[in-house]
Amino acid sequence: MTKEIQTEIIGNVGVITLNRPKALNALTTNMCQAITKAMVEWEDDENIGAVLVQGAGDRAFCAGGDVIMLHDSGKKDGKDAEEFWRIEYALNELIHRYRKPYITMIDGIVMGGGVGLSVHGRHRVAGDNTLFAMPETGIGYFPDVGGTYFLPRLGLSVGMWLGLTGARIKTPEVCEHSIANAYIPTAKHEAFVKALCKAKLDGSDQAVLDIMAKYVKEPPKSDGLSDSIGAFTGETITEIMELLADDESEWAQAQLANLQKKSPIALATTHRSLRDGAQMTFREAMEKELDISLNFLKTQDFYEGIRAQLIDKDRNPKWSHETPAKVTKAQGERLFKKAAKPSLEFLE
Repeated sequence: MTKEIQTEIIGNVGVITLNRPKALNALTTNMCQAITKAMVEWEDDENIGAVLVQGAGDRAFCAGGDVIMLHDSGKKDGKDAEEFWRIEYALNELIHRYRKPYITMIDGIVMGGGVGLSVHGRHRVAGDNTLFAMPETGIGYFPDVGGTYFLPRLGLSVGMWLGLTGARIKTPEVCEHSIANAYIPTAKHEAFVKALCKAKLDGSDQAVLDIMAKYVKEPPKSDGLSDSIGAFTGETITEIMELLADDESEWAQAQLANLQKKSPIALATTHRSLRDGAQMTFREAMEKELDISLNFLKTQDFYEGIRAQLIDKDRNPKWSHETPAKVTKAQGERLFKKAAKPSLEFLE
């Protein structure tokens, strides 16, 4: 067990606390292993009526994964990166099909790996400070952790917009788009968790919902999205950018400027993977994500994006292509080739 995760049983609730507040509770391999171990044990424990996951500190639920480790591993033999992804993705699938109520308190920052820990579960509780994003294209990567499955199911235009641009959305939009399916004001989170842990839960979702009903409020109203978001249903990333270029609205021009800063090969891969993922089962999507992730370790942009954003922090990446239109079909296909041997193994 690692100190980066705290697990405890309070009443008949298994409580997992991500305990790296200074690192915004970013996930490590050891954390994913510890979470998996606890969840597997609790799933068959008759004394556990629900599992709740929260982040330590008041800044983040979980801001992502250990990207520097992935960078350094890929520069060597990639084994540590592969181990991390295999464990993390199997955990994502366990959450998606978990038999008992699974509750996440997604207040503060929830990005990347933190999204994978939350959106696939059945009860996703936003607070006043929820800040959601899938910012992977900015580091020369793609929205993994099940992003290829859940993003298109938000509605193709919304999911594609979030996945391609890395747009950050707050509590009103997070609730409007059902990324969270309950809003409890932050000041009431502690009281809700205490009430849940005092209740006699029987392993049913209704028992959780009965407690939640006393705390859930109407979320703050969203301003809504621009009609120009329809551009994100374009058949290719190049078409999307052309549609935005032809749209003179301030919103469309801001999205275009954003996309022009992202890795072209990451944009092309994200566009295809979200369209493909819309037709896949969850397991199929996760298996394909492992292949794509391992293939990204062979790209220039993955290392250049992490260097520019997180190592040198000059925010000035030199991408391998000038535009998505210059990514050849063969270069795009390379990211989707079978790379994982054996295939991703799930927890039965």
